[in-house]
Amino acid sequence: MRNIPVAEVDHLDRAVLAIGTDYPADHLLPWHEHRRAQVLYAATGVMRVETADGTWTVPTARAVLIPPKTRHQVAMTGVSTRSLYLEPAAVPWFPARCRAVDVSALLRELILEAAELDPYHPEHGRDAALTALLLHELRNLAPLPLDVPLPVEPRLRGLCEEFLHKPDIHDPPARWCAALNISERTLARRFQHGTGLNFAQWRQRACVLHSLPHLTAGMPVTRIAALLGYDNPAAYTAAFRKLLGRPPTAYRSQGA
Repeated sequence: MRNIPVAEVDHLDRAVLAIGTDYPADHLLPWHEHRRAQVLYAATGVMRVETADGTWTVPTARAVLIPPKTRHQVAMTGVSTRSLYLEPAAVPWFPARCRAVDVSALLRELILEAAELDPYHPEHGRDAALTALLLHELRNLAPLPLDVPLPVEPRLRGLCEEFLHKPDIHDPPARWCAALNISERTLARRFQHGTGLNFAQWRQRACVLHSLPHLTAGMPVTRIAALLGYDNPAAYTAAFRKLLGRPPTAYRSQGA
């Protein structure tokens, strides 16, 4: 199925509904939720999925798992998606929180093929076997650290959201402390409690993930490093590889 709302077919008695959707450049899909669990796969472009407890930056050929009834919005840059909408009873293992995942070559082909199936396909036969194999493969997804967790405390969350719009790897904790009128020890405690990361880890993750859309767009690594405040491209590349296990050029080639 292509370019139709899931609401039009949600009533079908199928464990898996696959829909391909092409979005205009720089599109924002506003806050919404689904009854079914969703596997949102980026066939092209970069997605930024936001929920109440964090953001997930998902580059080309990766996916994000969105639990049932989770309110989210999606900012898209040059994106064509393939979504699997799954009956909750068919995926009891599904995570309770969004999760970015890697997608194997086999699963990618299964997702692309599923989007071409007739939603009214017989309950037995080739198409049913394909969707059954999809459900098996989904259980083996490898998680990726593509999320930036956000704290609940309003004032700290506000500073985090401001940082995400214009990240700087050298933004000092003292500036945050002054804005919140707290000590650095208190800031460290609030960050750990609210995000599960310390301040330096959170800041570095936010900077690295902010760079993914730039890589996909073909921006040179030297320019990205300068944009984020790194002292040199090697420092940015080292931070990128430490978080994602691969150099920036690997993600740029995926985008291309």
